Amino acid sequence: MSVQYYWGTGRRKTAVARVRLRPQGEGQVMINGRQWKDYVGGSPRLHADLHAPLRLLNLQHKYDVMINVNGGGIHGQVGAMRHGIARALLEVDPSFRHSLKSAGYLTRDPRVKERKKYGRKKARKRFQFSKR
Repeated sequence: MSVQYYWGTGRRKTAVARVRLRPQGEGQVMINGRQWKDYVGGSPRLHADLHAPLRLLNLQHKYDVMINVNGGGIHGQVGAMRHGIARALLEVDPSFRHSLKSAGYLTRDPRVKERKKYGRKKARKRFQFSKR
């Protein structure tokens, strides 16, 4: 008997997360082969952000979540994971769309870092100006 998985891909900034949901789980979340608490660290905001789609639908202990994520920093990665979990839950049951959409979990956050321009220190910051 093969296990049914639900897949979702999430993106945020330069991070990409491939999320796999396994039904009949006990709520375990593994990120790149590590426990989510070890990977994300001690920030309560990041913990809440990661579990938000599951908590919204009250499914925290019904699915095991396996995530492969790369690129970006920890905030971008957590945003990508949240997006991927929401997309995978949409595969589980399309009736979840309204609640996930109204909470904003299905929208890909388009904000990315602005490119550095020549003659500048960063994208907008200038070098120090000296009149004399």
